[in-house]
This record gives sequence, C-alpha cells and structure tokens, in this order.
Amino acid sequence: MKDKPTPGMDDLLAGIDTCLALTGRDAWTDAFVPCVAATGAAQVMVFSYRADSAACLLSRNFRSAALGPRLAEDYLGAWFRQDPLFHRALALETGTLEVVESGAVIGGMTGEYRARFYARPGLDGKTAVLVRGPALCLAVNFYWPRAGDGGAETAIRVLARLALLHFEARAECGYPAPLAVLSERERDVCLGILSGKKAEVIAGELGVAVSTIATYRTRAYEKLGISSRGSLFALCRA
Repeated sequence: MKDKPTPGMDDLLAGIDTCLALTGRDAWTDAFVPCVAATGAAQVMVFSYRADSAACLLSRNFRSAALGPRLAEDYLGAWFRQDPLFHRALALETGTLEVVESGAVIGGMTGEYRARFYARPGLDGKTAVLVRGPALCLAVNFYWPRAGDGGAETAIRVLARLALLHFEARAECGYPAPLAVLSERERDVCLGILSGKKAEVIAGELGVAVSTIATYRTRAYEKLGISSRGSLFALCRA
C-alpha cells in the first residue's frame, strides 16, 4: 500500500524515523534539530534536573547562534531554582509526561526572571514538555517568536520522548550526561579537561594539533551553553 502524501508531515515523520534510528549516537542531534525547527520554534533547550541541580543537554536558537548558549549559562548559574517548572518536573512519576504553556506558570516567576529569559531575548512564548524516565527527568522547552505561536502538541510531545530516549541511552555510556550532545572528539576534549590535562597533552593523545583542540573545545562549549573551563566542571558535577 502506498502512503498518501501529507505536506510537511512526511518530512517530519521521516525526521522522527531518523532520530529513532540514531538514538544514543553522535549524529542524533543533527537529525533532531531540523525536526524541532519544523514546528516553528525559535529556540529549543533541553534540561535535565536532579534534586538541587540542572544540566543543559541541548541548546539551539534558530535566529542567533550565541543566544541559546548564553541563556543556558545564565539559567544554570542559579536561575533554574526560580523556574516554576523545576520542582514541577521533579514531581513527575517515572513514565509520565506533562505539557505546560508559559502562560500557566508565568504568575510564579519574578519580574527579573521573565525579563531575562523571555522579554529581553524576544522569546514571548514557551511550551515546556516535562518528561521523566527511569534515569532522567527532562524539560524540553520550545520557545516561540510570539505568544500563542506554539506548534502542534502531538509533535512536540513526540519530540520530547525522542529526547528522553536518546539521552537516557547516552547516560549509560559512562560519561557525564551533559556531554551526550557532543561529537566523539568534542567529548574526548572535554573529558581530558575534566581530568586536568593541558591542551598539549590532549592533542598528543588524540594525534591532532593544539589548535584543533581549541576548535573542538569552542564547539563543545557552544553546544553545552557554557563559556569557561570552570563552567564545564560545574556542569559535569551537577
């Protein structure tokens, strides 16, 4: 039987199929991000939560490459504790999912929190999909250019479950969960830094130039939403 084509839907389903095939692998992010973009989101951020910590597993802004990482670093600095979704996500039972529109929780935010994470970046609406699995508790946040612009709820629910499947698979690999979003070389560089090694030593172990190590480090920090070695240590200790 030949499937009846549906404009837009076929591409999204093909993207989801690719994500499923790549679950737990380095190339997953490159398949996942276009699926998010297809919903009309201006930005996506994936955070994992524990009792008193948060980690950014994925950060992409489709209008400004620098904005997502900067907001992620601010959020992880301590602002996550002021996010009404933090405790709400941790209260979920394993296997459950909840979709929360920003309008439903904005009354629980301080004025400075709203200004920093919504008004100033020009992100007027957000849909958070909170999902909990056996190993991880995630908030998959979709930010819209204007309030009320949210994408199809079924699609973003599926994308959130794809993120949970992927990051839980990566959590079994023996390295800090935030590093799951990185390529193998980017992750090797970060693990070297976390081990206290200098760039020259890491370069020798990987058989590349020191300048290449700097390039991998820069790419890794951008993906992780951080800008310093100290932030890397703080992120991976969370």
